[in-house]
Amino acid sequence: MKIENLKKVNLGHYPTPLEKMENLSKELGKGELFIKRDDTTGPAFGGNKTRKLEYLFQEAIETGCTAVLTFGGTQTNHGRATVGAAIKLGLKPILILTGADPGYLSGNLTLDALMGADIYFVPEEKDEEAVADEVIRKYEAEGDKVYSVPVGGSNCLGAAGYIISVKEILEQMKERDLTINHVVCTVGSMGTYAGLLIGAKYFNAPFDVIAVPVKPGEKNAEVLEYANEVCVYFDLGITIAEEDIKIAYGPASAPYAGEEYNKPDPITRDAIMMLAKSEAILLDPTYTGKTFRGFVELIQAGDWIKSNENAMFIHTGGVMALWTKEHLDDMQEQLRMNCKTTKV
Repeated sequence: MKIENLKKVNLGHYPTPLEKMENLSKELGKGELFIKRDDTTGPAFGGNKTRKLEYLFQEAIETGCTAVLTFGGTQTNHGRATVGAAIKLGLKPILILTGADPGYLSGNLTLDALMGADIYFVPEEKDEEAVADEVIRKYEAEGDKVYSVPVGGSNCLGAAGYIISVKEILEQMKERDLTINHVVCTVGSMGTYAGLLIGAKYFNAPFDVIAVPVKPGEKNAEVLEYANEVCVYFDLGITIAEEDIKIAYGPASAPYAGEEYNKPDPITRDAIMMLAKSEAILLDPTYTGKTFRGFVELIQAGDWIKSNENAMFIHTGGVMALWTKEHLDDMQEQLRMNCKTTKV
């Protein structure tokens, strides 16, 4: 079966908007700049995970599962999207979260709790897989059949979501007679970037795909291996080469990924504020803020993205991370400096 005909459940609202960022284009003074609003997919605010989950939940339903379990950090966007998808489809949502119970529910945890997810906090020193096996046995003893979704939904089947998204982008470009030379996205669990990379080659897209990492560490070799595994899995007849992979790590003194995965970062916040003040589009401090910083700096540098070329930023969602207690506490001073507050 061709990947275009692969069955999936319907969770998202498509096509997601493709908008020109008029003010930012003028501000940077280079080519035309666009944004693909995959933060609008839904359910439960959606984000990039929805496209992957549509294929994974199809498999869960076809195999008779009544509950869905997935993994992540305590503020996982993927976990929140998985909970939303499970609720929409009438399945029981279970989260295995790495980290101590924060004692205060904010950000994604607020939404997980509102939707009634079963949440298990696993201290970092514990074996997450062993805990998951124990949890699955518990639910199956109670009569449930549990479907396990990998971190980020990023296995071969989940990658189909972003392979097919390229076809959607190309259709939007054709309808509006747009030229886009570069697409910039996040790379974390790799499903989004690998999917876009494969889709661009499979559908002969006129753009390359550049990624910005959200965690410190080299990703090129991992992406290469994963992307080619996906190509074989779907028998696409293409191969991803080393030169196809473009990951922008940023300067050694201040890499785009920051010091740690979810550590508050004032440079990232500057990028978040830049887009908020120019286009009234909100980003998050853990994923999209880092990627947008890379997007802007790549445009300003003029190396990978030339001054006369057009570029598009993929907004993968997750803005609710702005309202996590640790980030709110850390950004108060910068927020005050970014606005005018007057007591009367």
